[in-house]
Amino acid sequence: MNINRGNLAGHEVLMDSWPEFKAVLIRPHREVASDDSDFYTNTYAVHYRELGACRTLLGSAVNWDQAFRIHGLRDGLYEASRDIARSKGAKLDVLRCFTYFLSDPSSLPEIQLDPAVRLSSLDVSHVDLLNETWLFGGNERSRKNLASLIRHFPSACLLDATGCPVSWLAADAFGALGTAYTLPQHRGRGYSTVLTNVMAKRLQSLGYPIYGNVLVENIHMQKLMERQGIQRQPSLCYFILHNAVLNRAPTLTPRAAGESPA
Repeated sequence: MNINRGNLAGHEVLMDSWPEFKAVLIRPHREVASDDSDFYTNTYAVHYRELGACRTLLGSAVNWDQAFRIHGLRDGLYEASRDIARSKGAKLDVLRCFTYFLSDPSSLPEIQLDPAVRLSSLDVSHVDLLNETWLFGGNERSRKNLASLIRHFPSACLLDATGCPVSWLAADAFGALGTAYTLPQHRGRGYSTVLTNVMAKRLQSLGYPIYGNVLVENIHMQKLMERQGIQRQPSLCYFILHNAVLNRAPTLTPRAAGESPA
C-alpha cells in the first residue's frame, strides 16, 4: 500500500517465483540501503505460504553484509534466519511481539481529553525528544529514521501548555502503530488510551489497517490494548536483528529494567 502511495520509504517487492509464488520479501532499494551499518533503514518484511521458499528468498535476497532487521508474523521465520546466519558466521538477536488488530475503530470507547493538554501531530522539531526516549534511539541513525517517519507517516501527540509533547504515538514504515511513549511525570492519566483511539480512527480514515506490535514483556501495553477491545493475534511477530549496534547515548529519561514506556 505504501509503495502504491508514492513509496516514501523506498521499498521494493520480490517473490520466489512469478506468477505463482510462495514467498514475498519487501526490502529497501539498493540506493536507499546505502549505509551498511544503518539497521533502521535496512528493514525487510517477509510473508510466506511455504517455509522452504522463504528460506531460499532470505538466503538470496537479503544483504547479509549489512546490519538489518527483518519483520515477520509466521512461525519458523526466526529459525530459518538463524540457520542462514550460522552458515555465514553471523549472529542474530530476536524480539518477540504480540500483534494486535482492530477491524472497526467505532467500537473503541469514547475519550475525554485532559484540558491540561492539546491534541496535535508530531513535528520534526520533536525528533530529539523522541530519539532520546526511544528504546532503539539515542544515535544519529535513529534520529534520521524517526525524522523520516514523522515527515511521511501518521502520528499523534499530546502537547503541554508550552507546546512540548508529553505523550505520543507514531506509525512505522509498514503502517503499524509503532513508537509510543509518555513522559514519566505524565503517566497514569490515560494518555496512551487517548492516542491509541485517535490514531486508530486517523489510520482508518487514511485507508490503513489498524494494527500494532507489543513486546511480550510489555504487560502494561498489552492490557491497555485489550481493555480497548483490540484483539491479540494468535501468531507471534518476530523482529530479527542482524549486527544491530545501536551506539546508544544516555537518555533524558532513563527507564529502570522492565518499566513500561507508555
